Amino acid sequence: MPTSTHTATMTTLFSIIESPGHPRLEALYQRMGITQIKLPSQRKALQALKHSAPDWVMAEFFYGFGNNYAGANVCNLDVLLASLRKQAPEARVIVLVSKEQAQYVPLLAERFPLHAVLTLPVTETDVEAVLAADAASR
Repeated sequence: MPTSTHTATMTTLFSIIESPGHPRLEALYQRMGITQIKLPSQRKALQALKHSAPDWVMAEFFYGFGNNYAGANVCNLDVLLASLRKQAPEARVIVLVSKEQAQYVPLLAERFPLHAVLTLPVTETDVEAVLAADAASR
């Protein structure tokens, strides 16, 4: 069987790494045939969205306690998720959240579809379960 077929269906994951708590799962992604695109900020992720549409986005949730998100936005992910709606509507979003901020995630889920919410610290097994369950259902 030609390998080009596999390459054409390669799954892409935007991994937005904004803190040391974000899991490093390169080996898992490689085993699962997922191309990881590491992005150091929401701003870089928005720029990357202009060039490619990911199948998955994994990002950390930071609730907007201060004035930065007052009113229109719940957290750091609002702008990215609004952009995904337009530029990559099929992308599935995995949100990583601390135990202390988990209570605020439902506010985000009211506005945007979230495929999975994982509480930090997240293990390779946690992420593999989400990715494998989705692959099995497709």
